[in-house]
Amino acid sequence: MRSKRIDDIKKFIYNNKIVTLDQICNEFKISKSTIRRDIQDLLLSDKRFKKIYGGIKFDSKNSPIPFNERKITNADNKILIAKRAAELVEDNDIIFIDFGTTVLNIVAYLQHLNNLTVITNNLEVIYKSINYENMNIISFSGTLDRKNLSFLGASSANILKTFNISKCFMSTTGLSVTNGVTDLSALESEIKSMAVIKSKMVVLLADKSKFNCISLQTYCNLNEIHKLITDELPPDDISSYLKENNIDILIAK
Repeated sequence: MRSKRIDDIKKFIYNNKIVTLDQICNEFKISKSTIRRDIQDLLLSDKRFKKIYGGIKFDSKNSPIPFNERKITNADNKILIAKRAAELVEDNDIIFIDFGTTVLNIVAYLQHLNNLTVITNNLEVIYKSINYENMNIISFSGTLDRKNLSFLGASSANILKTFNISKCFMSTTGLSVTNGVTDLSALESEIKSMAVIKSKMVVLLADKSKFNCISLQTYCNLNEIHKLITDELPPDDISSYLKENNIDILIAK
């Protein structure tokens, strides 16, 4: 019971970024003495959470967020974005689906298509695709990155180089005009870059929280994508740039 409550508190702080002790007490209907014990355990177990005066905050700069935790944030919007992306897929397409928590939702909306080939190294995409006989699944070998549920290896980009891809559906931890489309992982960025190069159509899926954020490594320039699918119109600088480069902005609703 207590461990579940701590997990729920963790999700609450993660979603709100900064919360007061009073907010947590009101949300979970517990006393301040109880919440202080829970928070102490949370701080000891996860260094991304920091104590501040009167509350606690989530420090996203401390380390990459595990895959299962990233699925929590903006979950409804991510599903809408993925559903809109799935509308772009056609019979006989060869598509690449990368490691993001938004793009994995595409699989559920591809059941009606014929002779679809899905290239991925995301374990959850593979798992979701298994029951759909209309999908031919191709994955890469490599070492499992448990935090991101993806197989990574030095040879992955070279293997991907041999495929001809109709459309790739890409995630990002940040996009901007100056720094392009970015990611936290160097190994993932290498694979993402190759997917962009080998695809006839590059579709970027990004909710509004990614606008004008910059991560470790740029895996493609903003003008290399063909369509941006998001939940809200981007800021003026990004919108203007995309329009000037004839890149479609699709708002998922």
